[in-house]
Amino acid sequence: MQELCLLCWAVLLGLGQACPEPCDCGEKYGFRIADCAYRDLEAVPPGFPANLTTLSLSANRLPSLPEGAFREVPLLRSLWVAHNEIRTVAAGALTSLGHLQSLDLSHNLISDFAWSNLHNLSALQLLKMNSNELTFIPRDAFRSLHALSSLQLSHNRLHTLAEGTFAPLIVLSHLQINNNPFQCTCGIMWFKTWALTTAVSIPEQDNITCTSPDVLKGTPLTRLLPLPCSAPSVQLTYQPSQDGAELRPGFMLALYCAVEGQPAPQLHWHIQTPGGTVEITSPNVGADGHALAASSQPRFQAFANGSLFIPDFGKPEEGTYSCLATNELGSAESSVNVALATPGEDVLRRRFHGKAAEGKGCYTVDNEVQPSGPEDNVVIIYLSRTRGQEAAEAGGGVSGQQPPGLLLLGQSLLLLLLLLTSF
Repeated sequence: MQELCLLCWAVLLGLGQACPEPCDCGEKYGFRIADCAYRDLEAVPPGFPANLTTLSLSANRLPSLPEGAFREVPLLRSLWVAHNEIRTVAAGALTSLGHLQSLDLSHNLISDFAWSNLHNLSALQLLKMNSNELTFIPRDAFRSLHALSSLQLSHNRLHTLAEGTFAPLIVLSHLQINNNPFQCTCGIMWFKTWALTTAVSIPEQDNITCTSPDVLKGTPLTRLLPLPCSAPSVQLTYQPSQDGAELRPGFMLALYCAVEGQPAPQLHWHIQTPGGTVEITSPNVGADGHALAASSQPRFQAFANGSLFIPDFGKPEEGTYSCLATNELGSAESSVNVALATPGEDVLRRRFHGKAAEGKGCYTVDNEVQPSGPEDNVVIIYLSRTRGQEAAEAGGGVSGQQPPGLLLLGQSLLLLLLLLTSF
């Protein structure tokens, strides 16, 4: 009799541990359900049975979902966490839920969401993230959600959408994305085209509107007129002139990077030298060559017009100099390898009119080898990118050399690599 009582006590204790005290647990239609809604919970309680399939934590006071929050319920199919105070969903909070089919995170304050949480949820069919504070969705956020049929993102703070965001959602039939403060620039035009041609149901399209610029405020995205948009292009590859200009120790190396695109691309220099990598994301000197910040003169001097100066060039500055341009439609990059000439080789001198730090790179070159003073001693290497070179570089190859006289080729994209020195 005593052994029977102990067995009964163990069974009762096990049942008690199978459901957290604030929750109601049961079974319906073969599904194990835990109802923890409206309990004023401030954390996900422990002690759920491992075979739990449905969990409601809605209408509580949860401030966040930490890593491993649902690790003990890997068989969960439905998770409802709506109407809480969640601001952060940490990486690893949801990754253990590989069987999840329905996820409701709506009506919270989520601004910090680790999108990697979705990468393991390949069975997910319904995702509700509406009425939060989301400002950005990575392009690959939904890359694994091939079973998702309904996605709700309305009433957030989304300003733009990366092109291809919804491409992985091959069975998507319903998308709610209204009432977001979209910036109607070139970066959102792809969504207009997609929304007008997709078979996906997108309700309340008149409420998918522009917030900026002011002239378009309130305009539905589907009624936007075409904008003058173009992806960035960069002119920075080199071809030495026929005279074989070379860079010598002590020279000033001056690079110029010409970029085009709409909206105007942001310019970025990436420099790889034997001593390491240097990244320059904004001008660090003014037009007069003086440092913009209250610090010592930078070794690599970047101007607002796309020029880059390296005074007193030496062995430590040898390496690869890359110019990158980025706007809403994409990016472009071009590089040049720079090395010092070996001693004893002739140096081409040409006269250079105009200062590299001024203007837009429209320089005039006098063909006479006749410097008029130390400040005019210039070595010039012509830089050019042809369509053939672009295609070869894109395929990993190098195209053939172009003939000299590149400044006369109207179809070439020209660039000057200016090598200055004092004699």
